[in-house]
Amino acid sequence: MKLYKIAYITLIGLVSLVSNPIKKVTDNPIKKVHLQNYALVNYSKKVEVLYNSLDSNNFKLPKLESFSKALEGFYLLREKGVVQKDLLTIVDFSLSSREKRLWVIDMNCNKILFNSLVAHGKNSGDDYANDFSNKKESNKSSLGFFATGEVYNGKHGMSLKLDGLEKGINDNARQRAVVVHGATYVSNVFLKNHNRLGRSQGCPAIPVELSKKIIQTIKDKSCLFIYHPSINYLEVSKLVS
Repeated sequence: MKLYKIAYITLIGLVSLVSNPIKKVTDNPIKKVHLQNYALVNYSKKVEVLYNSLDSNNFKLPKLESFSKALEGFYLLREKGVVQKDLLTIVDFSLSSREKRLWVIDMNCNKILFNSLVAHGKNSGDDYANDFSNKKESNKSSLGFFATGEVYNGKHGMSLKLDGLEKGINDNARQRAVVVHGATYVSNVFLKNHNRLGRSQGCPAIPVELSKKIIQTIKDKSCLFIYHPSINYLEVSKLVS
């Protein structure tokens, strides 16, 4: 059995234990808390094992925290058929725009395929993104889980539409035209001249030279997760704990 399927079964079982304490075992609230803590500890261990077994493909690894949150939503969405590919794209907006903070991971073979620079919205912050929105014309990035959509050719060339999967958090993505596209301001040259990346109108823009390869890889119902340790997001999202 493939590694991601084993991890999926284990993680879903643990999540079920956390959300539905077993009343037949005990009705003692103190013991229920202990059961929940036990499940969370074991979930973390399983994620850590999977994380440590990632084939980095000579790229740096994402942070364990963003990887863990991404896995929670990925497995739930994969189980429901909302995403249909064994690919997980993680964008970590807790990192500086000067860092390569986008990863595309093949969950079938547990291997990183791409690690790239990625821009955030111009009203989300300067070098670091710290303000997010689901509103039209906000020029801010949105957090959370997305399903990749269809490819089209727009003003930035080949681009990829996104469907936000979290109501009130990112579900206006398509109406806002938040898409994956290449941009010249996402480059080492721009970094050298400005000490940060350029910024988009809310799109996760990527380097022009990688855009076609990444878009063709993740198109058509794969999972994309934009992470930031924002309390507002973590409290509202139904896909992460």
